[in-house]
Amino acid sequence: MSEKRDYYEVIGVAKGATQEEIKKAFKKKARLLHPDVKESGDEQAFKELAEAYEVLSDPQKRASYDRYGHEGVKGAARSFDDFDFSNFSGFGIDELIEALFGGGMRGGFGGFGRQAGPPQGAHQRYDLELDFLEAVFGCEKKIEVNRLDDCTTCLGTGAAPGSTVSTCQTCGGMGQVKELVNMLFVQTYQISVCPHCRGNGKKIDKPCRDCRGDGLTRKRKSYDLKVPAGIADGSRMRVAGFGDKGQHGGAFGDLYVQIHVKPHKEMVRDGVTIHVKQPVSFSMAALGGEVLVPTVEGSKILKIPAGIQSGAQLVMRDQGVPYLNVPNKRGDQIVHIAITTPTKLSKEEKEIYKRLAELSGEQLTIDTEDLENDGDENKGADSKAESKKKAHHQNGKKKTDNDDDKDDSSLLDKIVDAFRPKTSE
Repeated sequence: MSEKRDYYEVIGVAKGATQEEIKKAFKKKARLLHPDVKESGDEQAFKELAEAYEVLSDPQKRASYDRYGHEGVKGAARSFDDFDFSNFSGFGIDELIEALFGGGMRGGFGGFGRQAGPPQGAHQRYDLELDFLEAVFGCEKKIEVNRLDDCTTCLGTGAAPGSTVSTCQTCGGMGQVKELVNMLFVQTYQISVCPHCRGNGKKIDKPCRDCRGDGLTRKRKSYDLKVPAGIADGSRMRVAGFGDKGQHGGAFGDLYVQIHVKPHKEMVRDGVTIHVKQPVSFSMAALGGEVLVPTVEGSKILKIPAGIQSGAQLVMRDQGVPYLNVPNKRGDQIVHIAITTPTKLSKEEKEIYKRLAELSGEQLTIDTEDLENDGDENKGADSKAESKKKAHHQNGKKKTDNDDDKDDSSLLDKIVDAFRPKTSE
């Protein structure tokens, strides 16, 4: 499978489903996809279903998957792509679930599959806050995490200094015990953690006091993280092997760095585009000119065309955010023009604005005489309209019913003629 689907989608349950609901949905779907079913059997889909169930049926793996997705269970979940299901043809669904996932089994049928080694350590999360420009151009940050690592006192053995350490006789130092189980017509090995050494493979007479025999303690570890240019708020970076170390020599988990970018007081980022608001005076808007506009590289000159209107947008090419992992390609900056109205004017400025209004023929006040004359003219117009209305009403009374019928008939004929199909002569 080229791209893994969401495990909840594969099984057909919601993310908040209970373990019982997950098992019930898996069994229902497994009955349809089982390779033995001729009508609906699909071995590839059944393998995908088995992989999804192995993760979601394990509380720890499910929690890691819910938090980090497929990356969170990478290496911790079995892949059934190379699994040969022909070895258990005829198995019932309940028997198949028990064989694949029950009893702590992590081996396979007749040697198929693989035996699980020491468990990988837990993943960790680190929240990193960046300034606006640090996210735009990238930076290097020193981060520190408190992770599980080999105990300094016992060097990861779990034994106190001078204590005798011997190989576990039960598991032979493997940390696991294997038992042959007969299931119908197939023999399979059931593998589980050794009960005597608890998976350590060694027997310790006196456990280490600092780690209490676990071999692991919390330690501060620093790391120089290179943040790429163009990283966005909410992005997540993965640092492989920087999480907790697994028990019994297990591999380190991963560290996931969550990026939080502080907002800028003048700029707003939208992907690789930056938006800024630029105030422009009346004089500048009318005559045009040049202004200094803030950009991520400092203030730069922008030409304002004459007659520009408030709300207009000017584009500054290649002054935006670099494309992630393509530092030579950048977005644009959009400048939003806002024409400002002066709130306080000097006496001289007022005279200039009045003179400008006179030159443009603009009337700043309304003459009351003009308003009264306009009212008289409106009254005269109203009287004339009323007289016309009365005359029309009187003329209308002289019409007979036949005249009304003719008018209606004539109007109807015009409508019919207008929509009648035209025939060729």
